[in-house]
Amino acid sequence: MLADWRRRVATLYSEVRAMAASDPAVALAHWRTVREWLFREHPQSPLPASERASFRARHFEHDPALRFIVEVEPAPATDPGVLAIELPNSGPEPLAFRRIGSVRLPFPIAEQRLSVFWMTGYAGGLFIPFRDATNGIETYGAGRYLVDAAKSHDLGVVETTGKLILDFNFATQPSCAFDPRWACPLAPPENRLDIPVRAGERLA
Repeated sequence: MLADWRRRVATLYSEVRAMAASDPAVALAHWRTVREWLFREHPQSPLPASERASFRARHFEHDPALRFIVEVEPAPATDPGVLAIELPNSGPEPLAFRRIGSVRLPFPIAEQRLSVFWMTGYAGGLFIPFRDATNGIETYGAGRYLVDAAKSHDLGVVETTGKLILDFNFATQPSCAFDPRWACPLAPPENRLDIPVRAGERLA
């Protein structure tokens, strides 16, 4: 069943990337509908079984201004002998990452910066967690995910330029926000934004 969950999520994001090329709003509506169905109906849902039938996803209103196409600025080179860093984790087992760069995000309020990580174990892939001023009030207290490519949560790049597509309207709560039995890597202090990001999934 886990393999089926991963296939379905990968298919969903493939569809979203194709749709968003012409209409991000349509892509977002499709993403919300399918993701809610998966959480409610799939055996591998991160929700406790007792909460699935009544689950209804909550989202902030779509904000087109929070979709960015940005260049990843490479991180300074490190000594080959330097070990991978460990991000905060909701569970007991640490997960190793490499900081590969950062992105500048031209929010309407003020430019913000996030570090971009690469998961060195598990399935690999880009990882961009973030915290903001909505945490603990409207969203999960330990933050959300903007990109989690190990689980196919990835809007891709612009093929002609290689720039990364980041859309906070697709920001997700980590699985541990729904059930503490899940262990989730979390945003480090450097990825704490000093503004509220009212886009993407919400809890309240």
